[in-house]
Amino acid sequence: MHIDILTLFPAMFDGIFSNSILKRAQQKELFTVELHDIRDYSQDKHRRVDDYPYGGEAGMVMKPEPIAACIDHLQKNRQYDEIIFLTPDAQVLTQSIANELSMKKNMLLLCGHYKGIDERIREMYITKEISIGDFVLSGGELPAAVLCDAVVRLLPGVLNDETSALSDSFQYGLLSYPVYTRPYDFRGNAVPEILLSGNEKLITEWKFQKALDRTQQKRPEILDNE
Repeated sequence: MHIDILTLFPAMFDGIFSNSILKRAQQKELFTVELHDIRDYSQDKHRRVDDYPYGGEAGMVMKPEPIAACIDHLQKNRQYDEIIFLTPDAQVLTQSIANELSMKKNMLLLCGHYKGIDERIREMYITKEISIGDFVLSGGELPAAVLCDAVVRLLPGVLNDETSALSDSFQYGLLSYPVYTRPYDFRGNAVPEILLSGNEKLITEWKFQKALDRTQQKRPEILDNE
C-alpha cells in the first residue's frame, strides 16, 4: 500500500511513521508513505496558502490553487483508489471503514487547516471524507495519522500474529473481551480459571459473553445499531 499525505506541517508525522507498527510495515516493504508540503505548490512569493472567506466569516480558508496543483502533479504518476479529506463534518471512521480501506493500493490524504478548504476542491477532487469524531482539531494531521495506523495494521504481514486484529474491538460489532497475562495472581486478583482450563469451546463462549457484557455496559448504542 502507498499513501501520499498533503499537509502544511510535514514534520508532525516524523515520530508517527518512525515508530511501532507503522515503522515495521515500512521495514517489511508492505507500506510506503510520502509527505507533500502544500506550501511548495503556492505561487505566492511568501508561500501563502490561505485567504479570507467570501461572505465575511471570521477565520481563513485554504486556497484551491496550491492543493489542486499538488494533486494534479501526483496524479500524473499515480492512480488513486481514494482521495480522502480529513474533516470533522464527515462520516466518522469505524473499523469497517478501516477494513475497507485496507484493501486499497494507493490513497491520497488531504489535511485541512484554518476554517477548512475551498469547497471546490471537495467537489472536484475528493472521493471520500472521514472524521475521527464529533470535535474540532487544529488540523487534519492527527486524523490522518489515526487513519494510517488503523488501516496499515490490517495489512497482511504487518502484525506478527495476523489473527490478532480479528479479536480487536469492533471487528464483529462488539467491544473486546477482558485480557490477562502473568502473573496468575496480582495483589489478590486471580486470572479467571476458565482461561486456564484448556477447553477451547468454553473459553470461546466465555470470551463472547464477556465481550457482549462489556458492550452492553459501556457502548449499548453499538448493539442498538446492529
